[in-house]
Amino acid sequence: MFTLALCRLGATCRPRHSWERCQAWGFRGFSTTAGQGQQVSLQEKQVGGGLEMAVARREAETLFQERPEPGNQYLEDALLRSYLEAHLPPKVLEEVSQELERFGNRLLTKIRPLGWECELNPPVFRQYDAWGQRVDRIVTSSAWKRMKEIAAEEGLIAEAYERRYSNWSRVHQAVKLYLFSTASGGFNCPLAMTDGAAKVIESLGTPASLKTAFDHLTSRDPRKFWTSGQWMTERRGGSDVANGTETVARKQPDGTYRLYGFKWFTSAADSDVTLTLARIADAEGRVKQGSSGLSLFFLRVRDEEEKLNGIQVQRLKDKLGTRQMATAELWLNGAKAELISAEGRGVASISSMLNITRIHNAIGAVASMRRMISLSREYALKRVVFGKLLKDHPLHMQTIARMEVQTRGAFLLLMEVVRLLGLTETNMASEQDQLLLRLLVPVAKLYTAKQATAVAVEAMESFGGQGYMEDTGLPVIVRDSLVLSIWEGTTNVLSLDVLRSLSRSQGRVMAAFLNAVQEKLESASGRAELQRAVQRVRDGAGQLGQCCPGAAAVPEQLAARDFSYSLARIYAGALLVEHAARPGSSCVDAAAAQRWCRQELCPVAAELGNGSYGAEESAMDSALVYGGGGL
Repeated sequence: MFTLALCRLGATCRPRHSWERCQAWGFRGFSTTAGQGQQVSLQEKQVGGGLEMAVARREAETLFQERPEPGNQYLEDALLRSYLEAHLPPKVLEEVSQELERFGNRLLTKIRPLGWECELNPPVFRQYDAWGQRVDRIVTSSAWKRMKEIAAEEGLIAEAYERRYSNWSRVHQAVKLYLFSTASGGFNCPLAMTDGAAKVIESLGTPASLKTAFDHLTSRDPRKFWTSGQWMTERRGGSDVANGTETVARKQPDGTYRLYGFKWFTSAADSDVTLTLARIADAEGRVKQGSSGLSLFFLRVRDEEEKLNGIQVQRLKDKLGTRQMATAELWLNGAKAELISAEGRGVASISSMLNITRIHNAIGAVASMRRMISLSREYALKRVVFGKLLKDHPLHMQTIARMEVQTRGAFLLLMEVVRLLGLTETNMASEQDQLLLRLLVPVAKLYTAKQATAVAVEAMESFGGQGYMEDTGLPVIVRDSLVLSIWEGTTNVLSLDVLRSLSRSQGRVMAAFLNAVQEKLESASGRAELQRAVQRVRDGAGQLGQCCPGAAAVPEQLAARDFSYSLARIYAGALLVEHAARPGSSCVDAAAAQRWCRQELCPVAAELGNGSYGAEESAMDSALVYGGGGL
């Protein structure tokens, strides 16, 4: 049950002198006009025999709560700034810090209000014009269009491909995307796919036929900048593209292809171009099934006259969250496309796109966690409950502190993946770096997505009933975070991908992981306050190694999720220890490492000891789910 509590006399309440338009954050309250107040007073005198009310209305009192108002995101994010100081070369740090401070101010004053406008004005589908002609037009808001221009101006894609800071360019880009994400009004999604498309083209050697597209995708000029889609999901499956892809490609006399099929889920359907998978039909119209029958195609969504390229929009999806972005069902009815992979090598060719979009997914997850904690922390400085500020309630502070520890672990895990990507792209990565990147991309994506959901819901609760109100903006962050464990592969799908990385590397990935953990722990050898955390991580890594005895050993499929969680917790623990052991670290850094390492770091070992992965357990899983109904 929800109740409305009136402010007590003398309570610290800042008056609101005018109605404020809800932008990125706002609370609506109740007030009465002066005339209404006089009328009430007159009625009270008549009813009460001229007696004044015990609690009279005063101009200085309202029913408003004070809204949390964080400032420049970059300046207020101590962990981010300390990470950059610890890793970036001095000259790079100086330039990047100045740019990020400027960007933080732009986010606060210009971009976040636009993001809220995107939320208030979601895309609309106009299938027919006034004269009954089919137009299939997806109408987006002016704020959404402005976000696209800002993304170009800020070089949110260009930064990664210009490489002006060599291997640190990816870190610079990731930090800007991290700051941009929750203010972007959902525009972080098309940027993820745009980055992925640019990466695919670059990995193919930037063929001459795709040079123009690559230049548009990585442009800083808003007039030239293109965004890309990633059309993979069809009616029969999402992640199972090998068996779920029905789209057929028919070769034309000019060497191009025409695509025919139905795309069930296409995010950012208003994008300029897209990459998509299809099966090439032979002269008799036959296609090859399985992943070896899939090829990768590039297509323009509209032609030179801005007409759809053999595409019909069936409808926009009615989604729980990410409503700011147009997600559509599309018919491909002879869409003109270019084959860009070797025939039958579509899945392999698009894998580099998936790596990038999964990293973007982790960026969005960590950004949402940081935003929610920032708001919760600010609110605790203003909200009075039971006679004192929320910040003075130890249990409330414990709750936020626990979320902060989770966010710190997630942030350092994300930045480690981005650092490894930068090394790989500039040919500076060791074999261990490359093996780690292959392992940590799915691990970081799946784990941070789960963390983001938990933190978003917990942080919403920290606002009480106000957290449930739409116009505060909090439910938007909660809803949008829920998709993160689904986009780019669910938790189980990615957990199985983790196992594939182990089996295909013949144990080299696992050896690289354990060696990297040990190297990070060695940095804390002289820090007494970190020794318990060091030992906990070391013990967890040892237990994990025992789950994979032998060079090519791989855990059972039933253990995949717990195994992936163990990888994430152990590696994040090592990163937190390493960060706390750096010169100039604070007691807060040490406390975060210590608290992270109090949790069960290797859940797969505990469950293995309980016999959770055997055939009997698997049979009982089905019995529990279906009530022993004989299935």
